[in-house]
Amino acid sequence: MARRSKQTESPETIERQWSPRVSAALLERLAARAAVSAVKKTIAIEAPFTGEVLGHVPHGAPADVVAACAQAREAQQEWARHSFAARAAVMLRFHDLVIDNAAEILDIIQLESGKARRHAFEEVLDVAIQARYYAHTAAAFLKPRRRQGALPLLTKAWEYHHPRGVIGVITPWNYPLTLAVSDALAALMAGNGVVVKPDALTPFSALWAAGLLEEAGLPQGLLRVVTGRGAELGEPLADGADYLMFTGSTATGRKVAGMGAERLKNSSMELGGKNALLVLPDASLRRAVPGAVCGITSGGGQLCISIERVYVHAAVYDVFAARLAESLRAVRLGASLTFLEDMGSLIGADQLSKIEGHVADAVGKGAEVLAGGKARPDLGPYFFEPTLLAGVTDEMDLCRAETFGPVAAIYRCDSVQEMVERANDSSYGLNASIWTRDTRFGRELAARLQTGTVNINDAYAATWASAGPMGGFKESGLGRRHGRQGIIKFTEAQTVAVERLLAIDTPPFLSHQQYATLMSAAVKLLKHVPLIK
Repeated sequence: MARRSKQTESPETIERQWSPRVSAALLERLAARAAVSAVKKTIAIEAPFTGEVLGHVPHGAPADVVAACAQAREAQQEWARHSFAARAAVMLRFHDLVIDNAAEILDIIQLESGKARRHAFEEVLDVAIQARYYAHTAAAFLKPRRRQGALPLLTKAWEYHHPRGVIGVITPWNYPLTLAVSDALAALMAGNGVVVKPDALTPFSALWAAGLLEEAGLPQGLLRVVTGRGAELGEPLADGADYLMFTGSTATGRKVAGMGAERLKNSSMELGGKNALLVLPDASLRRAVPGAVCGITSGGGQLCISIERVYVHAAVYDVFAARLAESLRAVRLGASLTFLEDMGSLIGADQLSKIEGHVADAVGKGAEVLAGGKARPDLGPYFFEPTLLAGVTDEMDLCRAETFGPVAAIYRCDSVQEMVERANDSSYGLNASIWTRDTRFGRELAARLQTGTVNINDAYAATWASAGPMGGFKESGLGRRHGRQGIIKFTEAQTVAVERLLAIDTPPFLSHQQYATLMSAAVKLLKHVPLIK
């Protein structure tokens, strides 16, 4: 498959294609949804495909975050009294609206992030899936549950879950719809209000989602979106929110965790990754090669769970490396708002510079470029070829630092044990991928990897889209999103116990010594009594 040239879609052609759905007027209406009271400054949003200004959003101030938190808190008081069925009805209407308006949001995601349409579509699916999932499961996850009392017959206990209040959601630019909305949906279903601070590079997707949620019936003010710079708005959001949900770099995550810790507020965060893909000697290369291509190029490689390290058993290394390089060279790059391209643009100049630096450093120190390796200014200002390098060693930046682009290093390994050890030899532990025909052995091997998610015969989507918890070990994060843990974290757990008949203390007709003897005998007998789980 040949790459698409710059003649495939000129900026003028793209603009004509956009105009029916994403006009300047639409972007202005979205910008007006930002919870910013007095617009003194604006932020210019760049379209990565062309480098031109797409539109402007208000530059929020700390006072706007304070006001947004107050509005969300006021609306939350009534929302918390809504039944789970009433909240679920909003989520399911939102689910349908997202699907029905997919063409519009796909355009918006592409315009502000530069990603290919196929990768933007992953965001649409993810948001719809999360809305449906929590609409159907929140009541079961959060209903009051009987818990084991201190002593049978004498005590009963129940566990309750209450909304925390206002959840602050700080999102990055790489998945502007998914990361602005999916966690917010769980927080809303748990009865909270939400204040979203989207990345200053990609605010329109979050604003679009906020409007669609209100169209679906979400009370006005319950979810607020404040646009602006994180350096200015992070502290007031930490002050005003009761819990912080952050997705982004490990370096910034440390700062966010620190802000929460100073205020004795909990936080959850998905951070960086240097994710490994392991190709075992029995792997189906027919499946493993395109799987690796997907893991390396999805979202332009600007995905926390994308693949940056490829460990291949020596028995299949030569064949696999050659096929992977060939497939990466065949990846179709382009900027159209169609499903024709395999990969789009990087987000901007800073990301391009970082990726070029990692590749140049590796090549300068002896690494071999098997595929790609250079920017493609003929396609747009921030395009970079899918790249595969061999001979990457520890002294190269590419070896251990997160590149966050369509670049991977490939390594020959003499044994499965070596593959596991090298995959675990990282300060990160977010995602991993194993390719083998023996899925039972694959699961056993997965348990030896120090990562929050492990996909067998898939790069990342199988675990992300599952109902299991998603998050990272080591420096890749705190807490989990998705599944039961993804909504429980947005609640405060409360235990209520009832004491009946006798007090759990020495009764007046026994001495303390007699009571201790009696209770010791009773506790021995209780080990045979089934517990309430």
